[in-house]
Amino acid sequence: MIKAGIIGSTGYAGAELARLLCGHPEAEVVWYGSRSYQDKAFASVYQNMFKIVDAKCLDDDMDRLSQEADVIFTATPQGYCASIISEKILEKTKIVDLSADFRLKDVSIYEKWYGIEHKAPEYIKEAVYGLCELNRSITKEARIVANPGCYTTCSILTLYPLVKEGLIDPATIIIDAKSGTSGAGRGAKVNNLFCEVNENMKAYGVTTHRHTPEIEEQLGYAAGQEIILNFTPHLVPMNRGILATCYASLKTGVTAADVREAYEKWYCDEFFIRLRHDGDLPETRWVEGSNYADIGWRIDERTGRIIAVGAIDNLVKGAAGQAVQNMNILFGLEEKTGLEMIPAFP
Repeated sequence: MIKAGIIGSTGYAGAELARLLCGHPEAEVVWYGSRSYQDKAFASVYQNMFKIVDAKCLDDDMDRLSQEADVIFTATPQGYCASIISEKILEKTKIVDLSADFRLKDVSIYEKWYGIEHKAPEYIKEAVYGLCELNRSITKEARIVANPGCYTTCSILTLYPLVKEGLIDPATIIIDAKSGTSGAGRGAKVNNLFCEVNENMKAYGVTTHRHTPEIEEQLGYAAGQEIILNFTPHLVPMNRGILATCYASLKTGVTAADVREAYEKWYCDEFFIRLRHDGDLPETRWVEGSNYADIGWRIDERTGRIIAVGAIDNLVKGAAGQAVQNMNILFGLEEKTGLEMIPAFP
């Protein structure tokens, strides 16, 4: 059995990790780390775990945890993982970091967009960006996996075949994305109160959202050139889900058949990516509670643009599910192990 530790187990992503790992046939959680709820029963914080998890929440002693766990998931705020990672820890265990600490390869971009000093830039180069469907071959031997963000996972997967195959002008990309409120985390914030969110939709982080450089960097690798794009997120009154609607101008002569061929080329063998039938667009309700990413598109012949739409569950494929998928890759398991949940509806 793979022994797993979770630091930040009482946040939404951490709790989702606990739920998934409790049902994983090849893994067990040996450490429920939570600074806020230390010494309290995990099941008293998340009562869906009543009589399922008997453990108490522990501290965040990474040195001690590294001696007990084969893999440590850090579902923590930006800056934490970089502040505690060390060669001593990495000699004993693997790290799957759900924060942004090792996603960006340019430390100056990280520090600009996140507004904090990076405490471990020496590990940035070796960290693997853990978007499983695109980087599994280099994830296998990694010591540090930078688990992608939720908006980025959805946006990159939706656009990647179009960019990689040169079917669109990357300078014309616009991403309009929506997220459920769990994406903001479990911390008490006025803007996330029921009365603030219910019956409302709003754009936020306009021109400044931290996932922007992550999307640009990864799509830039696909295009073989620097990409600058517009990314605008929105908060919608639902618990879970990401819907990314992506716009771009098709290059001259590109046909609907070319588009379908590109998506099939990259994703036809991917278990967790479901390509919709032509003209059929994804909805968040059809991926809720699952590790699937649904992708569909339509071509606007009038404007020469393509509208590609992706949908994921932000807490599963956008966070904990992808982290478990990365763990499966790290330990040589079939990627879908413990992740074959059918989306829950209603």
